[in-house]
Amino acid sequence: MNDKKLQIDGIDKIILKNLIQDARTPILGIAREVGISGAAIHQRLRKLEASGLLKGSKFIINPKVLGYTTLAFVGIYLDSASKYKDAITSLTNIPEVIESHYTTGNYGILIKLLCKDNEHLMKVLNHQIQEIKGVSRTETFISLEQQIDRQISI
Repeated sequence: MNDKKLQIDGIDKIILKNLIQDARTPILGIAREVGISGAAIHQRLRKLEASGLLKGSKFIINPKVLGYTTLAFVGIYLDSASKYKDAITSLTNIPEVIESHYTTGNYGILIKLLCKDNEHLMKVLNHQIQEIKGVSRTETFISLEQQIDRQISI
């Protein structure tokens, strides 16, 4: 394991802030802002990708436009910790599950679900998640509104 902390300078920070704000920001525009060539920006980006700091880029879909208006977090209690891998395999096959976390505390797994409405959520819970072998019960929290959505600051 590499314990060496990545060092980024002011130019890297400007590049990253621009691209975090909008991944389609033209490289030449950033190059003009910092006063170096577009090729130098590309080289720095390759270095940051190779370091593992950057994990690619992606478009973000607005789920509400597709009719997905119910966001929920579900704590999953397992019969035993040995059921974890099988439960994750089953959860992977449920498209409404958009995140899963192996957690400390009462739950074996904490998942994030995106559903069209509460009825859809209830069907996913009752007919898919709670039917998974090893799931003893679930605890559901419906998100009413997301106030903070950001990445770690650089």
